[in-house]
Amino acid sequence: MRVVVTRPETDGERTAAALRARGYEVVLAPLMRVAPVAADLAGAWGGIIITSANAPAAIAGDPALDALVARPLYAVGRRSAEAARAAGFADVTAAGGDVRDLVRLLAERRADAAAPLLYLAGEDRAADLVRELAAHGLAAEMKVVYRAATAPFPPALIEVLQTGSVDAVLHFSKRSGENYLAGAREAGIAEAALAPRHYCLSAQIAAPLIAAGGEVAVAPRPEAAALIALLPPLPA
Repeated sequence: MRVVVTRPETDGERTAAALRARGYEVVLAPLMRVAPVAADLAGAWGGIIITSANAPAAIAGDPALDALVARPLYAVGRRSAEAARAAGFADVTAAGGDVRDLVRLLAERRADAAAPLLYLAGEDRAADLVRELAAHGLAAEMKVVYRAATAPFPPALIEVLQTGSVDAVLHFSKRSGENYLAGAREAGIAEAALAPRHYCLSAQIAAPLIAAGGEVAVAPRPEAAALIALLPPLPA
């Protein structure tokens, strides 16, 4: 079974390794690349919030990093928490995997309400986390520290789609799903690109693929392991 992974390179390699360990053949086709964005992160913060594993890597080498890693960090899920620990954060708490879980965690902890929280965000965001926290009486300030830029549609991906040798495509963000559809149209293979079954991390990610007529499955939880678990098991 051949599976296409469209994540940015570092995350994509990790997902590809997990799939290969289960016996799947993988085509790694990053449709986005993540780039850091300079931001002034100095301040007296009550804690740090991240909703992506890309955020800790984006602030490596920032002048404020030593002060930031001394503060408690609240991550949206396990993977982003692991990335924070790898970047030097010691006091890390992970929520259940989505923004609602994170808001609930912060509201319960009150997360040092005497000082604002610092949200290390990406340029594209699915939810207004600062507003949701304000509804719970928590002050937070958002700083954009990374952006996802569109990557070219790889020739290797065009080839396997044209030959009909792809069984599944994994989508981890709405933007990468949209890039997939746009790249396929530009390459003149829109119909072939929709032929495989598409596995999406959330209903929001699935929406453009469903609208385009694709056959879609949505993970029960917004986690890579839950998405991979949707794939048909291989013969023993």
